[in-house]
Amino acid sequence: MKRLVCVFAILCVLPLWATSLPQADSVLIMKAQRKLYLLKNGEVYRDYDISLGANPIGHKRHLGDKRTPEGRYIIDYRNAQSRFYRSLHISYPNKEDKSLASQRGLNPGGAIFIHGLPNGRGHLVNNYRGYDWTHGCIAVTNQEVDEIWAQVPNGTPIEIKP
Repeated sequence: MKRLVCVFAILCVLPLWATSLPQADSVLIMKAQRKLYLLKNGEVYRDYDISLGANPIGHKRHLGDKRTPEGRYIIDYRNAQSRFYRSLHISYPNKEDKSLASQRGLNPGGAIFIHGLPNGRGHLVNNYRGYDWTHGCIAVTNQEVDEIWAQVPNGTPIEIKP
């Protein structure tokens, strides 16, 4: 019964909490610092520690290189039913990324997201924190992706810096 009351309380309060959060007007990723920043009117108001692709140095060049892209993109859609706990899609590859990959005869890849932990593994946060383990995505904890999900609307610009 206590568990049911607790779940009910969370479900009632979560929508109120989510609507009271500020809406970011841009997102900044600093790969070397392993940080994601939410900005409003050019000012950072929230930051998160992140994990990157398993081969984090340099710009993503092609499918399978396990690099996180660098450049300017858009958060263009979200997926509540992904293999990971919630995901916000980053509009990689852009025209330039496609052109560079094509010149090399390579597939630029895609499916780059900000996401939580693999489904069913949220309780293993310490096994993921501090490691670059994705295939090029930007990973945070499940609780953190809930916050980002609530504060970053579709259409938000994101800049990913080395």
